[in-house]
Amino acid sequence: MWRTLLRTDGGAAPALARLTLAFVIFPHGAQHVLGWFGGYGFAGTYGWMTGTLGFAPAFAVLALVTEITAPFALLFGLGGRVAALGIVGLMLGALSTHVTNGFFMNWFGSLPAG
Repeated sequence: MWRTLLRTDGGAAPALARLTLAFVIFPHGAQHVLGWFGGYGFAGTYGWMTGTLGFAPAFAVLALVTEITAPFALLFGLGGRVAALGIVGLMLGALSTHVTNGFFMNWFGSLPAG
């Protein structure tokens, strides 16, 4: 079972999918965990997740750890299925906070700032 769960398929298409997802998720994780790209860093994001969003502390830490480690797992092909499952969990959490704005968020400037 563990071998199946941790296996990463070879081939160009799965590798391209893993690399694309890694390069999309990493900057977001770097914002949340490291404070790069204008982010608030681990403490700020943890406080926002537990205080404003009401996430349980353990889930907030799990989300932050997943955001920074899953892209590297995908990039190096280590436990890609587990990393992808973690990212699915992140996206479900993101859905819970962004669903009121719709898919396109505020790309067209129709929502108030802040």
